[in-house]
Amino acid sequence: MAPRLLQNFNGGRALIVTANPSAVEALESTLAKLGVGAEYPAILDGRAQLDVAALNPERDIVFVDGDLDGVLAIDIEEPARLPPVPVIGLVGVEAPSRLKNLINLGATSFLRKPVHGAAVYTSLFLGINQFLLRAELNGRLEEMDRRRRGRRSVIKAIVDLMSRAGIDDDEAYDRLRRESMRSRRSLEEYCEDYLGSRANTPERPALSHAMGRRADRK
Repeated sequence: MAPRLLQNFNGGRALIVTANPSAVEALESTLAKLGVGAEYPAILDGRAQLDVAALNPERDIVFVDGDLDGVLAIDIEEPARLPPVPVIGLVGVEAPSRLKNLINLGATSFLRKPVHGAAVYTSLFLGINQFLLRAELNGRLEEMDRRRRGRRSVIKAIVDLMSRAGIDDDEAYDRLRRESMRSRRSLEEYCEDYLGSRANTPERPALSHAMGRRADRK
């Protein structure tokens, strides 16, 4: 299924990080026509005064001037290199090092300076939807990795149930699968809980040990 593309940006908030507002006047006015408010975070000692932790990916978009080196302190997630919100680069000098800095911030779209209003919607559309696509793919990869790690719990739970109930691996798997479906959890999650509950249950003495103790008493 193709991902749903966002086409209406009404209610969004653009945080424009630049030291040259005159170069982005058309950006602010065009964003307003699209229902997107604009704010200009202050820049002190070369660093934008932006609370990254408070950014909302469902509302906020960051436009960052690529001519300002190190102006944003955004830690992007590895290995997906995903910033907390969509980032759109404002490109003045097209030096490879400056373009690389924008890429390293997770920029998914670019606008040339001085900004022309006709280019804003396309840049916004690409920047936001590429961000959403990457976030979706990142979520799928994390889920796949989590399930891969959980397979170890499934195998251990099958072996434990085979030993405890005296059944074969197919029957043990079917029992665990049915119980996971009944509890509305994934098989991996159910098996992790199953193993945890078994770990907290005191082990019963083995039959051979018990028989040995009886023989000693005789």
